[in-house]
Amino acid sequence: MKEMYRKRILVTGGAGFLGSHLCERLVALGHDVLCADNFYTGTKDNIAHLLDCQNFEVMRHDITFPLYVEVDQIYNLACPASPVHYQLDPVQTTKTSVHGAINMLGLAKRVKARIFQASSSEVYGDARVHPQREDYWGHVNPIGPRSCYDEGKRCAETLFVDYRRQHGLSIKIARIFNTYGPRMHPDDGRVVSNFFMQALRGEPITVYGNGSQTRSFCYVDDMIDAFVRLMESADEVTGPINLGNPFEVSMLDIARQISELVGSNSEIAFRPLPTDDPWHRQPDVALARDLLDWKPRIGLAEGLLRTADYFRRARRQISDLQSAAAL
Repeated sequence: MKEMYRKRILVTGGAGFLGSHLCERLVALGHDVLCADNFYTGTKDNIAHLLDCQNFEVMRHDITFPLYVEVDQIYNLACPASPVHYQLDPVQTTKTSVHGAINMLGLAKRVKARIFQASSSEVYGDARVHPQREDYWGHVNPIGPRSCYDEGKRCAETLFVDYRRQHGLSIKIARIFNTYGPRMHPDDGRVVSNFFMQALRGEPITVYGNGSQTRSFCYVDDMIDAFVRLMESADEVTGPINLGNPFEVSMLDIARQISELVGSNSEIAFRPLPTDDPWHRQPDVALARDLLDWKPRIGLAEGLLRTADYFRRARRQISDLQSAAAL
């Protein structure tokens, strides 16, 4: 890549599910990529294939502490994203979203970098508007078990917008809806991970409520394409912008699809709904279509097929480790 186009890019949370795919894309585009991760939920396995690339490097760092590097762009993805992980240490989850945003915004201000915030559809909470548009303010319980993540992301958005107003920072805010694909943590408690691993193990597939609650799932390659398009958009395109696949599916339907895909005979086990679990989640992606010329290309059936092999390998690796530990 010509030096005039080559950028120095920091990706926080770069060893996580989305972060590793983003690092991979940016490296392939020829940029110099610095991956920063504290490896709380990220793993070196996700980025091992990038370590020999001359334009990629890794730094163990927790963004609740300041970071001093020289970069042109910052993608701030650092934060555990599954309830299983973010509820283990809810105070640290909030600190990662809030203190982390302050530290990364401070870095962007100092080096005059453009900065991208990975926000979440969780800012809408248990939405009373369907599908969700960016002008909807949400319906969030500020003291519930999910609030460390929901309110942390909401506060981060506030900080980003105020840094734009007060300091003229070039910001981009993406509200990410459910995303799936290879490199998801096998036991992170999210729907796709749970259903694949339970089906592959022949265990009952856990569906909460009666299974009629819905989500909209976006394949990871489509999401990373949207990230790059948003970061490279005109300065006045700040967001928040919904990014996700508007195709809506019930929990019961996707459980059956995954079970059939892997040839499992697992039964469906119904469990009570967790506290504050949203009933419906579907993005209105008109802004992304109009401002980024983006729409998801990979349908659910194709995306699940691409993801199945990853979870088969993950199950074999876990089984091998368990067998070795038992010796």
